[in-house]
Amino acid sequence: MLNIERKLPDLCPSCSAPLQVTSLGCSTCETTVSGKFPLPILARLAPDEQKFILDFVKSSGSLKLMAQQLGLSYPTVRNLLDDIIVKLQENEKSKL
Repeated sequence: MLNIERKLPDLCPSCSAPLQVTSLGCSTCETTVSGKFPLPILARLAPDEQKFILDFVKSSGSLKLMAQQLGLSYPTVRNLLDDIIVKLQENEKSKL
């Protein structure tokens, strides 16, 4: 069976504005909570960036270990992390 991971959309497909969660529902009792909830900051990252963060945590923050596991140079892994840091900082500044 093909496992296709779905990404939670974070931008409007029509106008590209940031999306907000407006409803949450319980599949057990069918309770629904409505309101405006910003997406968590990590959910706003691309799937490959989210995976990088998970791998970073699993490697205890060792970029050297990550470089070995990914088959990349240390400077390349450092640049990937720096790019994610910039993106996170931009997302924090533009709080939804």
